[in-house]
Amino acid sequence: MTRRAAVAVALSMALAVSACGSPEPTSAAKETKQLEVMSWWTSGSEAAALNTLLAAFRQANPGVEPVNAAVAGGAGSQAIVALAKRLQAGNPPDVWQTFTGKSVQGYAERGTIRDVSSVLTGDVSAAMHPTIRQSLNRGGKPYGVPTGAHRSNVLWFNISLLRKAGVTPPAGNYTVAAFLSDLQKVKASGATALCLGGKDPFTTVELFENTLLSTIGTAGWKDMANDRLDWRSAKVRSALHSFGDILAYADPDASALTWDAATKKLATGGCAFESVNDSAYGELIAGGAQEGTDFDAAAFPGTGSSFLAVVDVFVAATKAKNAKNALAFLNGISTPATQVAFHKAKGSVPVLRNVDVSSLPAYQRQSSKTLWSSPVLLSVAHGEAMSPTFQEGFYDAVSTYVRTRSTDAFADDLRNAVANDTIPQR
Repeated sequence: MTRRAAVAVALSMALAVSACGSPEPTSAAKETKQLEVMSWWTSGSEAAALNTLLAAFRQANPGVEPVNAAVAGGAGSQAIVALAKRLQAGNPPDVWQTFTGKSVQGYAERGTIRDVSSVLTGDVSAAMHPTIRQSLNRGGKPYGVPTGAHRSNVLWFNISLLRKAGVTPPAGNYTVAAFLSDLQKVKASGATALCLGGKDPFTTVELFENTLLSTIGTAGWKDMANDRLDWRSAKVRSALHSFGDILAYADPDASALTWDAATKKLATGGCAFESVNDSAYGELIAGGAQEGTDFDAAAFPGTGSSFLAVVDVFVAATKAKNAKNALAFLNGISTPATQVAFHKAKGSVPVLRNVDVSSLPAYQRQSSKTLWSSPVLLSVAHGEAMSPTFQEGFYDAVSTYVRTRSTDAFADDLRNAVANDTIPQR
């Protein structure tokens, strides 16, 4: 079993824990002095962002000391496994991190997490981006609180390396063909063209997602989310071929690098380009790199008119031992001052209109503008747009294509994923 398969099995186990029924939530009125928060935020920028939430909670709830139960591993690869074991043992953390869409809805469907309507009250709900607000729902009720949105369809670049290679920084109507040409120029200059944190499988899948979006567009993405995309179509095959061509320029050391290590390599001139969600922005800034001087960013080629979102969400366990504190922690996430401090560390943007982004750096202000002016799409790589079973099939299909360069084998993996999908996609 592959590492990714093990994660998917663990997630399915976690979702299935309460499949036989939805137990009544533990009373939120119980007074305790404890709170356990599980996440996968352990890199420099992630840990700093999480600390802003914990600090805000401590200030609002004196005498209660939250326990940071973070588990290292990009995109939750290890945290999901640890969580599944705890749910099976009937010992959930009070609060844990997941993603919006099918991820949070799966937990809700099985009664593992509680309705947070009392937290997402009228004003907060009304201020939230409607697509993201809807993605939290099951049966008309919300089951998680988003910290913000990362844009996944981003291309980062090292300004100095592009200058040395005679490459004009990407802008405007940048195409995949132009990107491939620029990768070749960088390679010819003697530099490593493409950073990739291949030790974290999600980075390769994000790269394919971005390439797929550039080919099928927003309409095709919506078809995919509704199970209407033909995975053997000419457009999908074209995306796969482009993906393979891009991978040919990847860092030879990619398999040994985590996502944040690859991002640091970009910052220090070890490679010229990187396609990864804008968690990278927080890492770049935390590492001392300067936007516009050391690095910059553009939308991934052909995707500038959409915002492919990675939305981190915190949920409260139905059987939380410290239920009142769990809800208090969730309630504090949306406070405007906490939001600004969080996003300055994390590199993401608020999903609430009532949060003033004017003090955020230029990249984040532009990202926020795109969030509110463009179609917001949910990610397959992060378990938002499709079920965990399909997500696993997607990872397997990308891995198969990387290994074989067979478009038919890629489509076969996804066909098998659909056939084995027993988790309703609601």
